[in-house]
Amino acid sequence: MTRWLLLHARARQVPAAAGAVVVGVAAAALLAQPGGSPQLAAFGAALGVAAVATGLGGHDLALDRTAAFGWPPRRAAHLLLGGAVVAALLLAVGLVADPIAPDAYVLRDVLGLGGLAALGAVLLGARAAWALPIGWSGVTLVVPAGDDHWLSRLLTWPVQPTGTTSATITAVVLGGAGLLAYSWFGCRR
Repeated sequence: MTRWLLLHARARQVPAAAGAVVVGVAAAALLAQPGGSPQLAAFGAALGVAAVATGLGGHDLALDRTAAFGWPPRRAAHLLLGGAVVAALLLAVGLVADPIAPDAYVLRDVLGLGGLAALGAVLLGARAAWALPIGWSGVTLVVPAGDDHWLSRLLTWPVQPTGTTSATITAVVLGGAGLLAYSWFGCRR
């Protein structure tokens, strides 16, 4: 079992992704200000899940599909564990420095942007899965978050106040849809 886990981690580029997540979180920690920033939480979460997304596909997708065991639970575990590590590292910044943002922002953003990364893996493949979370968090830097228009609220859900129901629903729907789609279908070839 241990051998399989090591081979799986190496095939999915887990060591490189873990290093990228740590560097991204460290960079976000350096930019953290007292009170935190929703934009920084969104960007830090996007960097973390983008690094995890590069490992959502193996070296040979055809070989993965011929395995004698079911991949959906393993894919789900890989995605959930990656999201948990990203969230834990972003939250741990608050223990040693100024928090990146309140915990609710970080958790909501990792959930929603992680789902976007998983959807990116299904639609675009593992090599381009990073584009959806990075692109969406980039939109939040351009579109004003205070606008009451429904489209503005939808586009800026990662930086909306934590009590905003539509932002939470959007994050949960993206997270759930991404988890289910990636677990069932895997990466695009």
